[in-house]
Amino acid sequence: MSSLPVRRHHALLVAWTVIWFLIVEPSGGVSWHYLRQGEQLLFASGGEGGGLSLYAHHPELQIGPVSLAAARLFAPFPERIGQILAEGTMSALGLVMLVLVGRTAAWYYRGTGTNHRRLQQRILIAGLAFIPMWVEVSVRFGHLDDVLALFFTMLAVSALVRNRPAAVGIFLALAVDSKPWAISFIPLVFALPRSAWLRTFAWLGGLVAIAWLPFYLGNLGSLAAAKFTIPNQPASSLRWLGVSDPATPWWDRPAQFAVGLGLGTLAVRRGRWPAVVLLGANARILLDPSVYTYYTASILLGTLLWDAIGQRRLVPWWSWIALASLYGGTLLIPSDSARGLVRLAFVVISTAYVLLWPTKQPRGRGRSGSGRGGGGRRGRGRGAVPGQRSEDRSLAATRG
Repeated sequence: MSSLPVRRHHALLVAWTVIWFLIVEPSGGVSWHYLRQGEQLLFASGGEGGGLSLYAHHPELQIGPVSLAAARLFAPFPERIGQILAEGTMSALGLVMLVLVGRTAAWYYRGTGTNHRRLQQRILIAGLAFIPMWVEVSVRFGHLDDVLALFFTMLAVSALVRNRPAAVGIFLALAVDSKPWAISFIPLVFALPRSAWLRTFAWLGGLVAIAWLPFYLGNLGSLAAAKFTIPNQPASSLRWLGVSDPATPWWDRPAQFAVGLGLGTLAVRRGRWPAVVLLGANARILLDPSVYTYYTASILLGTLLWDAIGQRRLVPWWSWIALASLYGGTLLIPSDSARGLVRLAFVVISTAYVLLWPTKQPRGRGRSGSGRGGGGRRGRGRGAVPGQRSEDRSLAATRG
């Protein structure tokens, strides 16, 4: 079985995805019309409210230009067919991400005596928790922007482990250009060797500017999109933090970015860069006034990365804890206030755990240098990303 390109755990995850797709699809595409509207306006040849004035006239379209361009791929099809094709494509990207997580973990732990069969089992168990929430964002809501933001972030993580600074900057930029809240994942750059930071940020900043500046320079009213508000739901964590405003407070979005960036940077400094995605997603659900279930997909990607790379336990507890508390709580807890408390508790406990709980370092990974890349290309600091390609690259990349 080990010689087959599709491994047993991949086949099981494909079947699991198909089951969830068939269950959810009849009621799917809740928000797909926003993508269709946005891409039609963006590529409109004439008329007011489209083109570079899109965000000025439609601040409710909190969707990045890369996502709108991707939605254009499904425009030639009849509306229903295009929606199903988009949902199927987004579901498939979730499977691709699971494969990438496994191969990234195998690459990260190469030369450390890691049991790859156990790693495959860990990916399978965590993937069984990840898929239901991925189908929630990709099928039930049809949020292509969130899907692409997470997909490009996963590509950035894969490039990070392989020490490809330019690719890290490019993929993080595409994530931000797909959905702005992906800004919280930028601390991944600091896990690269320090000498690569400038190059990576140059790619990141340049591609973000290319995607977004034309809209702001073409119509200064586009700044209004940053002030768009949504209702402050009774089940939000904000309520437990004492924020009773009926809609998004003016400081809320900047605070989300600041908390996500701060926690992610702290994680890297502590040699725990695999926690960056989870911490950025935690900042989002902690301070977001809404409680849509598709938000949990970003949490599950974060726990998946932590369970696969950040620690080496066979059972990926955090993936299942996240699914049970954030998704199961939404379905089973009747009280809005209690659901908000559960969300807050998950954020606080998981954040404290990944930042403070002792983690066991694998054999063969020294403790010199730092997780910030200060150890140079060959440094293997505490939790640091390997900075050197090895001759067994092709073998490691096929595992997981």
